[in-house]
Amino acid sequence: MWRIKIAVFITFLILILGVSLGTSGPVEGRKTGKAGEESAARREGYKPREGFNQMEAVRFRKSRKEIAEAVRRYFQEALASGDIVGAGVSIVLGDSVLLSDGYGLRNSNHPDPVDARTVFRLGSLSKGFAGILAANLADQQLLSPEDPVIRYIPEFRFGDAGHTRGVNLGHLLTHTSGAPYHSYTNLVEAGLDLTEIAGRFDEVSPIGKPGSVYSYQNALFALSGEIMERVTGQPLGRLLEERFFKPLEMCATGTDHESLLKAVNIALPHTKRRKGWRPRKLTDNYYNAIAAGGINASALDMAQWMHLLLGRYPEILSEGARQIAFNPRVEIPGRSKYYQRWPGHVSSHYGFGWRIHKFREKGSGQLQTMVHHGGSVNGFRNEIALYPESELGICVLLNSHSRLASHVIPDLYEIVRDIHYCADSHLALNN
Repeated sequence: MWRIKIAVFITFLILILGVSLGTSGPVEGRKTGKAGEESAARREGYKPREGFNQMEAVRFRKSRKEIAEAVRRYFQEALASGDIVGAGVSIVLGDSVLLSDGYGLRNSNHPDPVDARTVFRLGSLSKGFAGILAANLADQQLLSPEDPVIRYIPEFRFGDAGHTRGVNLGHLLTHTSGAPYHSYTNLVEAGLDLTEIAGRFDEVSPIGKPGSVYSYQNALFALSGEIMERVTGQPLGRLLEERFFKPLEMCATGTDHESLLKAVNIALPHTKRRKGWRPRKLTDNYYNAIAAGGINASALDMAQWMHLLLGRYPEILSEGARQIAFNPRVEIPGRSKYYQRWPGHVSSHYGFGWRIHKFREKGSGQLQTMVHHGGSVNGFRNEIALYPESELGICVLLNSHSRLASHVIPDLYEIVRDIHYCADSHLALNN
């Protein structure tokens, strides 16, 4: 009997101790309160520059969830209406990733979904990479935007001898060499070597002096990559990989057709047909002109790229290099381009591989800056935009030529503004 009493007493003590331990503090390894909130917020992409702020983390998690749901609805509507096949999307804010996700299908004939790691061809979003690389090299005094093209590419001939001598690297990067619109883009798409194309410009009549006329190019822009290769003695793909892709851990990003074909998680391009979208083959167009349109990447990698562009990694890209790239050097005239019809648009200029827009903020009328570019290649259609004053970046990758591309940037900007910044205002009123 006494053994039973002892056993009951010991059991009672264990229960008391257990309750006491359970109510006196958190279980070992489990974070609660401020620590738990910080841990949860960081897992969701919250990266404060300074000390942890619990209210800020709560707001971040709430607005991040609302933004993700609003963006999901936006693309679900586009999918339901047949406007797109698939999309990879990233939105970054400050040091944090608000969203990096996929919607729809990689191939309309198969159920494999697009996700944040699905690889797309970037098309002319590649020009932004080339412009940043050139600015990086210029900042390190390895080259100068004023360097004549003929210094590095003796085969280059354009107009008379005076015009040829007058065209410099900066003109290539800003589409101001004086060539007619899209000169010899057909030769780039035919796969000709860039040095051969460079020698054919003596057959082209200039439409203006170097630096005086904005006229969009692929062949001439691609020569900027050839110059960077000859200056450094390294292939352009390797330069980009060593200076940006590896340090930023952009593991899915590449600059060749072969690695694209070997990728498992890849989006196929599509063409619109009467009965819907039809998948196309992945071509090798523009891999002979990487600087103009030969880069592949995922939405997740583009989030890292946007963080770099917004100044998050000064040890990789200095503020001086960013200023060189984003300096608005030539005005883009007219009002006919899709981005010139965006809400509040005031003006557009071109820097090194980037369009720099000024627009007035809805409501406040405050003048804001947007650094932007679009891209199209092989049935892919993409958009990227940075809002420096807001430290916001938006990138949308589509595996179809869709009308959505012409307004997706301002649409998503409005979603983020209405949710995140309204949350900011509400938080301020309650503090």
